[in-house]
Amino acid sequence: MDWALAIRRNREALSRILAALFPLVGLNDSPHPEALAEGEPRRVPRHLHAYALRILRAAESAIRRLIVIAAQDVVARPAGGTWPPSSPPQREGEEPSESEVELGQSLRIPAFPLLDPLKRFRFEPPRHASKFMPRICVVGVNEPAPTHEKPVISPDDPVDATSLCRRLLSSRRALANLPREARRLARWHQRNRLGLLPTQGRGRVSPLRIGHPPGRRKRSTHLVDDILKECQALALDVLSPADTS
Repeated sequence: MDWALAIRRNREALSRILAALFPLVGLNDSPHPEALAEGEPRRVPRHLHAYALRILRAAESAIRRLIVIAAQDVVARPAGGTWPPSSPPQREGEEPSESEVELGQSLRIPAFPLLDPLKRFRFEPPRHASKFMPRICVVGVNEPAPTHEKPVISPDDPVDATSLCRRLLSSRRALANLPREARRLARWHQRNRLGLLPTQGRGRVSPLRIGHPPGRRKRSTHLVDDILKECQALALDVLSPADTS
């Protein structure tokens, strides 16, 4: 299996998908996008936010699986120091680019999550709020209390997209630095074996969750759905290689 070719093909396709999402949320797809000022949320129409989030969720899962593929031959450094590290890991002689320094100072881009979010299971029946409320009154003393009107949700209502923008920038940076993310994942595996992980990530056997990946849809409606299916199959081959004996 030519893993380098598979990574390069899916990486280029995901880069084009992320580049198409930037104009939808009002970001400039350039090495130096405009800053997201604190206290000034970026607002986009609700339907654009829902569409971009649906595509981004599947793209993040595909990127996470590309990192798993890229980390299969990576050897982590000896465990030690504090957790999490105070600064991003760098190879000897490697300096951060000017664009990464500027992005880190102006946008505070969060680190790309290497672990799939776990599924939430509920065993009790869901509780539904009552659609009616008692209107008790005394004739001649008080008037019936007015009923509460439900807010009308419109697809064009502006919603806060600051978190979505940060996830977009984090995904693009991870996709552009797959070797660095692969080293992060290799260190996670080593710390997991030694029991040095914090409580949040302790006990995870694999960065991928059991079952379908986040953002997966049964019927493909976008190119990212096909990419996610291919990356899922490749990542499972890496984690559980077939027995050829």
